[in-house]
Amino acid sequence: MAQKATIYKVELSVSDMDRHYYETHKLTIARHPSETDERMMVRLLAFALNAHENLEMTKGISTDDEPDIWQKSLSGELELWVALGLPSEKVVRQSCGKSDDVIIYSYGGRPAEMWWDKIKNSTTRFDNLQVMNLSEDNTRELGELASRTMKLQVNIQDGEVMVSADDRMVYITPVKWKETAV
Repeated sequence: MAQKATIYKVELSVSDMDRHYYETHKLTIARHPSETDERMMVRLLAFALNAHENLEMTKGISTDDEPDIWQKSLSGELELWVALGLPSEKVVRQSCGKSDDVIIYSYGGRPAEMWWDKIKNSTTRFDNLQVMNLSEDNTRELGELASRTMKLQVNIQDGEVMVSADDRMVYITPVKWKETAV
C-alpha cells in the first residue's frame, strides 16, 4: 500500500529588506513520503527567498517535469523556476529553456560540491541561471524546526537569512555559485 503525503500548515512571514518585500503567506504543504524534513524546510526557505504574490509550490518531488516552486505571469508564462538539490545537466538545460529565470538551491555538503564541479562548465551559456548553495549545517538545523503546524518568521538582509520558529533561530548564509547575467 502506497504511503500518503503528510500535510503541514505553515504561516510564513517574510521580511526581505533586500527586495523590500513584507508579506505573510499561509501555505499548506504536502510532504511526499520520500521527502525529508530537511528538504521540505529548504523548500520553504527557497519560497521565502523568492516570495511573490504569484509564487506557488508545485507537485515537486512527485513529478519530473515541474520544479519545486514556480512563478507564472498572469498570462501563464513561466517567469521563475526554482529547483532544489542536484539536478542533472539535462534537467538544468531544459529548465533554462522553459523559464525566464531559473534558480537552483543545492545542499548536502560534499555531494553538492562534487555535483557543481561536474556541471559548472556546462552552465556558463545559461544567462538566466542562478545557483545558490546552502551549507549542510544550515539545512540540518533548518530541518530541526519542522513541525506539522508552523509559524515561521524569515528575515532577509544583505543576503543573510534568519529563520525563527517559536524560540529557536537558524542563521543561514546562501553562497552564490553562479549569478544570472545582467
